[in-house]
Amino acid sequence: MSFGDELPDRIKKEFQKYPDILSQLLFYRGLESLAEAEDFLNPVYNSDKFNPFLIKGMETAVKRVLEAIIKKERIIIYSDYDADGIPGAVILNDFFKKIGFTNFDNYIPNRLKEGYGLNKTAVNKFIQEKTDILITIDCGITNNEEVALASENGIDVIITDHHLPGEELPGALVILNSKQIDDHYHDDMLCGAGVIFKFIQGLIQKGDFDIVEGWEKWLLDMVGLATIADMVPLKKENRVFAKYGLFVMRKSPRLGLVKLLKKIKVDQRYISEEDIGFMIAPRINAASRVADPKIAFDLLSSGDALFASNLAGQLDSLNNKRKTLVATAVREAKRKLKERELKDVIVIGSPEWNLGLSGLIASSLKDFYKKPCFVWGTNEKGEYCGSCRSDTVDLVELMSLVDKSLFTHSGGHRAAAGFGVLPDQIHFFEEKIQEAFERIPNQEVIEEIFVDKKISVDDLNWENFNLIEQLAPFGVGNKRPLFLLENQEIKEVRIFGKIKNHLEITFVNSKGGKLKAIDFFSQFIKDKEPILFQNQKVNILVNLERNTYGGNNELRLKVVDII
Repeated sequence: MSFGDELPDRIKKEFQKYPDILSQLLFYRGLESLAEAEDFLNPVYNSDKFNPFLIKGMETAVKRVLEAIIKKERIIIYSDYDADGIPGAVILNDFFKKIGFTNFDNYIPNRLKEGYGLNKTAVNKFIQEKTDILITIDCGITNNEEVALASENGIDVIITDHHLPGEELPGALVILNSKQIDDHYHDDMLCGAGVIFKFIQGLIQKGDFDIVEGWEKWLLDMVGLATIADMVPLKKENRVFAKYGLFVMRKSPRLGLVKLLKKIKVDQRYISEEDIGFMIAPRINAASRVADPKIAFDLLSSGDALFASNLAGQLDSLNNKRKTLVATAVREAKRKLKERELKDVIVIGSPEWNLGLSGLIASSLKDFYKKPCFVWGTNEKGEYCGSCRSDTVDLVELMSLVDKSLFTHSGGHRAAAGFGVLPDQIHFFEEKIQEAFERIPNQEVIEEIFVDKKISVDDLNWENFNLIEQLAPFGVGNKRPLFLLENQEIKEVRIFGKIKNHLEITFVNSKGGKLKAIDFFSQFIKDKEPILFQNQKVNILVNLERNTYGGNNELRLKVVDII
């Protein structure tokens, strides 16, 4: 554990216009000049550096779609089924409807039946329907065979994606993905919805549409949602999308969003990154994990209040089902792992587990065992597929070191990826992954906990909360400030939740005011009783946050650890 140092005199002078706590937090985030700090605190939406035509291929993509709009050619929007791809599909759907273009359809593959990315069955369907253009969102960059099939049959494929390209790019008409080696856009970390939003910006700039200038900013509710949900670094343009996206979400008239927020008791006026990460995105993803992703798309694109309300209820029910299924699978996995000698990498699976939940199961096991984790299941065709999660090793690199004959497919991000294993190789999978792991040097990464400031309960007030919130949105690349309360006396303690697994600790400031700290899924509960007690003094690491659940509007602490 390390702590923020005293600010250098030059920084104190540079940041003299800011209160001390804000100056410290800016400096600890690598900002050392007033210009950098102002740019961080006040990101500008209309900036020249965000010109969509700086992205490789944008001119070609915009020209082709504008031509299709004029000629009323048929367009298919093919998006991923998660909380990035679905919002991306919604905004392109909204744009086409806004300009009065109707010759298009949205296609979202079934996670369990079709898997991730383009598939030949769907492409053949588009060929039969005489499709002219196929636009992918948040997928397609590794679908060489499927793109070739479409292209050979007269479909112009426009790939918009943000995943890592393979060694050979698909033969699409054009690819919008700034992770291409020869793409020099200033930000290569946009999510899938972010990339398609840049495409829409380009279409508006070059097209002659009867829409109010700046209308596209209303689409930022979905772009911001996807940017935060997909856990891309909240820096550069992503910070703009996340910050403005939250502004728009708090005022958005989007019926599906409004109905969903009401259903899950989130106050739209104060919607936060945590609300997206823990309340909204899981429900969007639940649709594809245990049912049909089109439920989430229909909700977010609906203009019918009753229909949207019904869909919001469905998503909430599906999310509850998802939580039960994951908890059951994780318990079974832990039981099985107790009977094994654990290796550096955990590989576990069952044909009975819902394949759409493999990523959540892997994430839970990764957090519990502190090891990279691969979880497999079987799809409806009997194929072995799954997801992997890691905090320590690059999963894409790890899988690249395994004999390619083992996999039917693999790819994704450093910390989260997917894979498919040939039936006759599944019994050798763990051995091969372990061997590959041993060939990667310096696999273990010990994350140093950085404490922004030692602080007292008296300092945890609305004034300082409002200063801290100037640094928001928080997420990957911009963590919420972490504070240490030293030798702090507990006034009250209680457990809550349906299965008594959450802990509420109450502290009191010098004026007698109470401040609650919440520890979800607490490790300080044993046999449904707290192991902390009244008048006990603790050292506790916390975040300061606003609680608006159920109509509240109060300051509270989120427990990170008790040491």
